[in-house]
Amino acid sequence: MNSIANTPGVPGAAQVVNGAERAAQRHPLPPFTRATAMAKVRAAEDGWNTRDPQRVALAYTPDCPWRNRTAFPVGREEIIALLEDKWQRERDYRLIKELWAAEGNRIAVRFAYEWHDGAGNWFRSYGNENWEFDANGLMQVRHASINDMAIDSMERKFHWPLGRRPDSHPGLSDLGL
Repeated sequence: MNSIANTPGVPGAAQVVNGAERAAQRHPLPPFTRATAMAKVRAAEDGWNTRDPQRVALAYTPDCPWRNRTAFPVGREEIIALLEDKWQRERDYRLIKELWAAEGNRIAVRFAYEWHDGAGNWFRSYGNENWEFDANGLMQVRHASINDMAIDSMERKFHWPLGRRPDSHPGLSDLGL
């Protein structure tokens, strides 16, 4: 007999324990209002700031296709591999996402994140994402366009400790990004 347990730190998410995977709900569910879309965006930001590929991948359907720079992974296993590689290269990663638009089961997001490479060179990456969700609130399609800009360490704007961005930290619009 399977039992379902809550996924720690992910409100509304569940996973199957001791058995086959079932469709888990990830609240809020579509159709999105402005408020629920903003909550979905913040939950995604919080997940990515954990830099935990396994946890992040649970937000996507098992067969979710991505468009991410020059990579086109399909499914959670390929998403996990991409994220593992990403966070080995992109060190001290800190991300802010901001809602751009939402309608029905789709959300458009803009984001920026700061990171450095193994040589200590800092970058700010800017991008836009288009998300489409299934009825359970899992992302079933993700398209991302991302550009990197080299920055001096003195130009950094994301200084919170690694992990979740504090609620008191300014967002992208507040920072002029």
